[in-house]
Parts: sequence; C-alpha cells; structure tokens
Amino acid sequence: MNKIILYFLLGIVLLSCSNQDPAEQIKHIEGYWEIDKVELPGDSIREYSINETIDYFEITDSTGFRKKLQPQFDGSYKTSEDAEELEIKIENDSLRLYYKTPFDEWKETLLQADAEKMSILNKDGIIYHYKKFTPLFAEEDEEE
Repeated sequence: MNKIILYFLLGIVLLSCSNQDPAEQIKHIEGYWEIDKVELPGDSIREYSINETIDYFEITDSTGFRKKLQPQFDGSYKTSEDAEELEIKIENDSLRLYYKTPFDEWKETLLQADAEKMSILNKDGIIYHYKKFTPLFAEEDEEE
C-alpha cells in the first residue's frame, strides 16, 4: 500500500513540474551545487542555510561524475578521491542520471535545471533542490 501511495505522489510531482526540454537541462548540470532544501515524502521539507559539503558535477557529452567537496575559507576545496560515475540519458521525456560506484548503482530523475537552480528526484521520492554554489570570498573580494 505504501508503494502505491509513493508512486501516486511521484506521479503528481512529475506532472506538476514544468515541462522543460531534457536536452536543454543537460547544459546546466555541470558545476558546483549546494543543497537548498530537501522535500521528503509526506510534505516534510528540510531547509539548509549552511552546507559543509557541496556537489560538483562534471559532464562531457553524456558521461561524467559527481563528487562531494568541502569548501575552505581560502577558496580551495577538500575532497576525497571518491567520485560517483555518472551517465545521462533521456527517457520518456525526462532526464535520468545513472550513478555507479564500486559498491552500488542507482538512478535519479532531473526535474528542473537552469543556470541558478536544479531539482533531482531519487528512488525514495525525495526531491533535492540545489542552488548554484557561491564561495564565501569571491575573487573580486580579494582584489579590493
């Protein structure tokens, strides 16, 4: 019964999202993103004011990777060598992100992506809303 409700809610979410061309979304994925808020099933929302880690996406053609980074005050990033391999596919008028690590494989659906915002739905019905990451100290601040 819970699965039926989850699929129903997922369908509503997908239908209520704007119909962006999946091919147009691809160009916006690459770069540094931080989680703005997370929508959990059951209308629960968790907002993030500060993130200790950000996600870095690098895409070439339809493949690439996602990596977790920790921004530092000097503008650098700490990271491990771990990265999630990423393959992008357009399926059923939606953009799917296929991830692969040595330990697991999974798929997510890109709901929305533009120059400033991105939303991704995972298999558990959780929607991650990202905003473009802006470093605390931008380069123009250092020149002053």
